[in-house]
Amino acid sequence: MSLHTKTLKQLSDELQNKNVSSVELTQHFLERIEKFDAELNSFVTVTKDQALSQAKQADELIAKGNASPLTGIPIAQKDIFCTQGIKTSCGSKMLDNFISPYNATVVEKFNGAGAVMLGKLNMDEFAMGSSNETSFYGPVSNPWNTNCVPGGSSGGSAASVAARIAPASTGTDTGGSIRQPASLCGITGLKPTYGRVSRYGMIAFASSLDQAGPITQTAEDAALLLNAMAGFDPKDSTSVEKDVPDYTADLGSDLKGLKIGLPKEYFGEGLDSEVGDVINAAVEQYKTLGAEIVDIELPNSGLSVPAYYVVAPAECSSNLSRFDGVRFGYRCDNPVDLEDLYKRSRGEGFGPEVKRRIMIGAYALSAGYYDAYYLKAQKVRHLISDDFKQAFEKVDVIMGPTSPNVAFNKGERNDDPIAMYLSDIYTIAANLAGLPGMSVPAGFANNLPVGLQIIGNYFGESRLLNVAHQYQMNTDWHTQMPEVYK
Repeated sequence: MSLHTKTLKQLSDELQNKNVSSVELTQHFLERIEKFDAELNSFVTVTKDQALSQAKQADELIAKGNASPLTGIPIAQKDIFCTQGIKTSCGSKMLDNFISPYNATVVEKFNGAGAVMLGKLNMDEFAMGSSNETSFYGPVSNPWNTNCVPGGSSGGSAASVAARIAPASTGTDTGGSIRQPASLCGITGLKPTYGRVSRYGMIAFASSLDQAGPITQTAEDAALLLNAMAGFDPKDSTSVEKDVPDYTADLGSDLKGLKIGLPKEYFGEGLDSEVGDVINAAVEQYKTLGAEIVDIELPNSGLSVPAYYVVAPAECSSNLSRFDGVRFGYRCDNPVDLEDLYKRSRGEGFGPEVKRRIMIGAYALSAGYYDAYYLKAQKVRHLISDDFKQAFEKVDVIMGPTSPNVAFNKGERNDDPIAMYLSDIYTIAANLAGLPGMSVPAGFANNLPVGLQIIGNYFGESRLLNVAHQYQMNTDWHTQMPEVYK
């Protein structure tokens, strides 16, 4: 079994047993990045020297017996997390020259756990997109078919893990940006409860929706990463002061009596029939594991996309106002006055999708339209949240497809923003409600991966991970990888 096909748990055991050193492991993945990433375009920056230095330090810790489960494990960070002394671009020309002076809390936590950073991963510009085609650094390719998109905005994170050029990665999820690319690339992705993982040093898109999480091969690996990532952070006012359990502790619990809710709204018009067949087969597998299926309704879920595309752009127009060409980031050449500096720096620094969302957000927040759009969207958000609360009175988890389709061709939806936005129709509601959700590989349609989405109640990550892990103990979809990268 090659090193790159092993899970994080297996790699951790190899390191602890001294069957391989962290330097050897890191070198192995750096060589794979060099060999395969030219076609995938999943990395913006490869931090080779730093990675080998961290690996050497990790080997010293392991030799002294001071290792944690992630000590010496190579991972890659989405390029939305600030990394001290290393470019943090957020996939944008606006930050192409930005060298962060500090680390995001997530990065600090991984450093504290002894993990090795391979580099920074490509993403949709400022996390705005569902296909990883809005990046200033060009589109990322799906490892299963390089003519297809990997999903977004965490497309580089998903593609790197699917091609096994990184054992695991971090992502962020504002409306499905961990789960949707995990689905399209055939890997495991977890969006924790809002407030579970610190947002400090994670460049903001929509502050009431953004949440960081792990992208891995397996649920067990996701649990290991979440153990390191989760926890209260006084630097983040949206961080929740709540004890962090050991997310690996309940993975072995059986699923007898588990109540799974199937929302009728997730199985209607718009769902590709082959994707539906895969999801139904996964549900049947859960029945054999002792779970009970309950039909439920989420009557306001159809309003999640329009509500999201008022709330998220409104928050993004506010957050991105800081990028003005004055303090840091891109600045236009030879501005004639302050207004010219603002206009041209922003006009030249932002891509079309970012501009579109800033304009929508500014409009929704403007005098005379605030009540009609933003306030109404926030009221709809409450209705969506209430639907989930009522559902969780009857069921333990909710299941359905992660995405209505498998990966689509590059360029296919570039001229139709609405079709692109509808890629996240099943994922957005969990962000609006602040709930945890994950996507796990469940099969294939048209030779491309399909993800099963599992949504849990607030701070129910342990149960989600257990439900996913038990499925993966009885199926092998999570072990599948594209032939060319084996």
